Amino acid sequence: MGIAVLLGLFACGWARGGEYDIVVSKATAADPQWAKVVDALMTKYAAKHPAIISFENDVADTLPELQRQLPRYVCFVARPQEAGREFVSKVHRLTRGLNDDPYTDCFWGILTGYDAENALRIARRSEPLVIHRAAAGTEIALDMCEQGVWYSEVKKNQAVKKEPGKPLAEPGGPDDTTQALADLLNDYHADLWVTSGHASERDWMIGYTYRNGYFRCEHGSLYGQDTKGHKFPIRSDNPKVYLPVGNCLMGHIDGLDSMALAYMNSAGVNQMAGYTVETWYGYAGWGMLDYFIEQPGRYTCAESFVASENALIHRMQTYFPELLKVKDGVEYRGEVKVSDAARAAGLTEQDGRGLLYDRDVVAFYGDPAWEARMAQQPCAWDQSLTQKDGIYIFEIKPQRGAATFAPINTNGAQRGYRPIIEFFPRILKDAKIVDGADLSPTIAPRFILIPNPRMCEAGKTYRVTFQASTSPGGA
Repeated sequence: MGIAVLLGLFACGWARGGEYDIVVSKATAADPQWAKVVDALMTKYAAKHPAIISFENDVADTLPELQRQLPRYVCFVARPQEAGREFVSKVHRLTRGLNDDPYTDCFWGILTGYDAENALRIARRSEPLVIHRAAAGTEIALDMCEQGVWYSEVKKNQAVKKEPGKPLAEPGGPDDTTQALADLLNDYHADLWVTSGHASERDWMIGYTYRNGYFRCEHGSLYGQDTKGHKFPIRSDNPKVYLPVGNCLMGHIDGLDSMALAYMNSAGVNQMAGYTVETWYGYAGWGMLDYFIEQPGRYTCAESFVASENALIHRMQTYFPELLKVKDGVEYRGEVKVSDAARAAGLTEQDGRGLLYDRDVVAFYGDPAWEARMAQQPCAWDQSLTQKDGIYIFEIKPQRGAATFAPINTNGAQRGYRPIIEFFPRILKDAKIVDGADLSPTIAPRFILIPNPRMCEAGKTYRVTFQASTSPGGA
């Protein structure tokens, strides 16, 4: 695509940049119990000078004020009845509209809960989470984790375990893994929970290709139910991140009896990213693992979500640019033009439809400024951003030789070869490439993105040098 320097022309100029905005409907703000959630966020982020933006009926009406403030974080406080699929899609479009480029312009999350008390627990949590224990009902890259366990959804009796400082082990697993998985939440105290496979708003089918049990919910509580009908209540209080990256509908809140709310209410989930529709293409969901688990410690969970979304937008812009104008990708029935660049990359019309399908349908729940990171482990490459006198240098140093940019784990859909992204500490403007144009960088106000080089040249440090200025007050 060549160099793409995408610095938005903001409708109200670069008047000031906020750190943290709270968006809430007037009805929610008027509810005394939910007002406590807003108050808790205001108190927690007092140093960031938080602002409250309210709306009457349509969250999209907050766009002018968000454009004026340019916040780094936007927390949408919403009661469960407000946080459905349409709301999630509107928030996606809204947070891409703060400037004129097509990318997500802030870190955002929808803070909700089974009830106001549940949401208040999430809002009050301030201590960062370092993820030491990962657990999953699908294969994940445990070699990039400090410790963890996963049980296979496709191969009966397969389990993989990682102990600190030890190689991976395959101890084997039971025919029915329902209780074992419930124990990972109740007793093992997993900090990260990852699932895939068939699911709905009411349940998760643990086995994908073989008979296994279920996770289900009832009255805001989560429980496992094995193939013999035995129930295993899940009460897990330790704060955690939940990534149902391959599950249909797990992120859709269509009423109080939804799995997402049960995970927040009885399983200690503080942040969660999940599909509000049936999964198909998978780029937006599975891509979070490429950033969060497989680059451990580099990104927070919220940053990984935005990185995955912006990677998707970059792919659309590179290969299917006309689709960026389509408002509702899930129901799009129009023409998909396959560009010459897409053909050269082996992409088809289905890839365009898949990217559009995924664009606005993954929800991110929780406080976006709450820091949850994987425990640091050696990454496939080191990356750094330095600045002096308005000159920025972004460097990528390979650490795995020829395999540096290759996929680390291929379980799931559309895995690997994600672009490399570095978020800026402040909004930048007027960027001009000085060196490194051959890497086809995209520079947006909040990040620099470089397409994955795929082939790693021996001894090479990949470097982009650019000149830019900071927005006055831009956070």
